[in-house]
Amino acid sequence: MAGKRFDVIVIGSGPGGYFAAIRSAQLGMKTAIVEKSATFGGTCLNIGCIPSKALLDSSEFYQKIGTEAATHGIGTGQLKLDLATLMRRKDKVVKQLTGGVASLLKGNGIETFAGIGRLLGSGSVEVAPTGSTATDKAVRLEAKQIILASGSVSAELPNLPYDGKQIVSSTEALSLDGVPGSMVVVGGGAIGLELGSVWSRLGASVQVVELMGQILPGWDSGLARALERSLTKQGMKIATSMKITGVKKNKKSVSLTAVDKSRKETSFSADVVLVAVGRKPYTEGLGLSDAGVRTDDHGRIEVDAHYRTSIEGVYAIGDAIRGPMLAHKAEDEGLAVAELIAGKAGHVNYDAIPGVVYTWPEAASVGKTEEQLNNEGISYRAGNFTFRANGRALASESAEGFAKILAHEKTDRVLGVHILGPWASDLISEAVTVMEFGGSSEDIARTVHAHPTLTEVVREAALDVEERAIHSPPAKK
Repeated sequence: MAGKRFDVIVIGSGPGGYFAAIRSAQLGMKTAIVEKSATFGGTCLNIGCIPSKALLDSSEFYQKIGTEAATHGIGTGQLKLDLATLMRRKDKVVKQLTGGVASLLKGNGIETFAGIGRLLGSGSVEVAPTGSTATDKAVRLEAKQIILASGSVSAELPNLPYDGKQIVSSTEALSLDGVPGSMVVVGGGAIGLELGSVWSRLGASVQVVELMGQILPGWDSGLARALERSLTKQGMKIATSMKITGVKKNKKSVSLTAVDKSRKETSFSADVVLVAVGRKPYTEGLGLSDAGVRTDDHGRIEVDAHYRTSIEGVYAIGDAIRGPMLAHKAEDEGLAVAELIAGKAGHVNYDAIPGVVYTWPEAASVGKTEEQLNNEGISYRAGNFTFRANGRALASESAEGFAKILAHEKTDRVLGVHILGPWASDLISEAVTVMEFGGSSEDIARTVHAHPTLTEVVREAALDVEERAIHSPPAKK
């Protein structure tokens, strides 16, 4: 029996999915979106980007009052943490934003379906109520084009399975009912460092254990080292080149055994272990194999340059396909795939996708690192400038960090920008824009930046590419 017909059906309402749905509707296509959870917004809005940033801001506020208020001449007395109120604030932010997505979908005339969407082949989707096994309650939908935007879930280590209490994923770490006395974070990437920072600021003794030789593997090594020094000064302990080899649990704590490159053994113990070793595509229940959709060895849906899967009329975007698992990457792919379906020139520039870590100081990066350029044999010049020489940073007691710009030696085209410092998440946007338009370090250097602002650090780094930064000592000849 034929089901309700649409031009486009989107499975998943995370950043990629709801962007794809709204853009499809804007382009005049009759659009439906299928969501298995009770609220829209996917991992990012519900249990990822948004709640973690709410906790980061609250915990940073708490820490700064305790450590910096006196510097500003503000007496605070004894600080008191009300974790329940802090969590309610986080939940309120999440509710506001997920509700906002629901309003956007309704306002754009997008029909919504609650349940698990399963491909029946080209042009057809079955939606079964989440948690139900009754096939008679399933609804069949039909569409010329189907977009898979199913997102990702936390990856699990075989020897550290989640129990939701003592060994937790990022989801549970967002809603602990008390500040643990101690926490071991397995994984020194963005998620581990951010959530480790939250609980460290609130009073937990936090130990980060990273398998690779630096935190933030793949990032600029100088930035990673500087961030490690900063987090260590804040009280976090960090051990790199460590592989977890054993785990023992009792009612009160978890003990971990790890070995370094020389096979030297170290033990760690904590009330809570947060496993933050990355994420993996979530395709459960989509019926990919039965429908004939090919996946790779990592479980990612295989797509071509236009996001087309191996079967006609089915596309995939976001965390379910190759590339960095970032909400803004998924958003742009959502826009691009809708425009491609409509016959327009949708496109994503994968060389200009920024990465951000919302610790304090923040870390932000776009483009190539020096290590990558050296490995690829690309000649470049580097410009560096520190926030310690920036008036706005000094005035706000946020003078830690630097900006680094890497430009092609012959063409001066910007190849990479790496920032560690206050609001690096915002400062990186200038670099992304310049790189999107193929700009040079000279373009940044010749652009007027308001004074006093943190953006002047980026400009000074651009000036330093040719050793002409104004607020740096003359280069030694």
